[in-house]
Amino acid sequence: MRALQYIGPDRIEINDVPTPDIGPLDLLLRVGAAGVCHSDLTLLHFPMRLYEQPLTLGHEFAGTIEAVGAAVEGRAVGERGVVYLLWTCGVCRECVSGDQNVCAAAGRTAYPPCPGLHLPGGMADFVRIPADSFVPIGELDFLQAAPIADAALTSYHAIRGAREQLWPGATAVVIGVGGLGHVAVQILKAVSAVRVVAVDIEQDKLDLAAECGADLGLLGDAAAGQILELTDGRGAEAVFDFVGIDATAKLAVETVAPNGAYRMVGIGGGDPELTAGPAGGPGWPWGASVRKSLAGTKRDLLESLALARSGKLRVQVERFDLDDGPEAFARLDNGKVRGRAVLVP
Repeated sequence: MRALQYIGPDRIEINDVPTPDIGPLDLLLRVGAAGVCHSDLTLLHFPMRLYEQPLTLGHEFAGTIEAVGAAVEGRAVGERGVVYLLWTCGVCRECVSGDQNVCAAAGRTAYPPCPGLHLPGGMADFVRIPADSFVPIGELDFLQAAPIADAALTSYHAIRGAREQLWPGATAVVIGVGGLGHVAVQILKAVSAVRVVAVDIEQDKLDLAAECGADLGLLGDAAAGQILELTDGRGAEAVFDFVGIDATAKLAVETVAPNGAYRMVGIGGGDPELTAGPAGGPGWPWGASVRKSLAGTKRDLLESLALARSGKLRVQVERFDLDDGPEAFARLDNGKVRGRAVLVP
């Protein structure tokens, strides 16, 4: 089969590799679509080689069951589904409490094994998956279903984690209207009655935010003062940062309201420079919380899929053939993708 593989720092290529064998508790999935994420770019650009062997990329994907392991019950060849991206132990306190994204088996790093980042992923014709990671999607289009596995899952989890601040009439700021940000705008409008303010450095991304239901779009350079003016100087009740660089972290600190919520989602290495000093001026306000939000839970995936099926969530997709995967990565790296790039074998 074909697979788009990480070879080493800044190197990916399409290779012919054996179709994977499956164990008794596995499924073989014929991939229907696989999304391209900034996490893939983080791996690609990591300055040191992370794996001795090529790694098949892709952690958000959907497809059709091709074969069923001998001990698997309740699954059948031909079923269509999406794959929950964290392959956890399923038995620790966190997992049984529904917090699979911080599975205790992953230790302090709290980053459970993930296809395409730790294990062979879905940017291929076929992929082996644990049977319990498969979530049926019915007739939902694979191009829409694949990005739900991360772009929607991760956005939904961050938003659900700030639900106490999302009361009717509150202001929520979405920083970065990319693959996750444009989905987050739609989720906020679907699950709350907040005013959504989108922030980006490019006007076409703000145009996309408007198409997704944002009430207002602001260009990044002047956004802090405008957000404070919109909120009578108090700030936004919730700020969701889907970029995570120094500039966006600074913007979040300057604009989150007292008792507000700042959710770090992007992994750009930004430093919000929080201190324990007295609140006031541009610094961190009293009562505000900050949380680094990783992926999401199976509940988040199910509820994101329900929004997609209801028509309240639609991912803006740029379709690429699997063989054109390197081009999709290059376009995303250069900020040229509108919404989510999705590869189709």
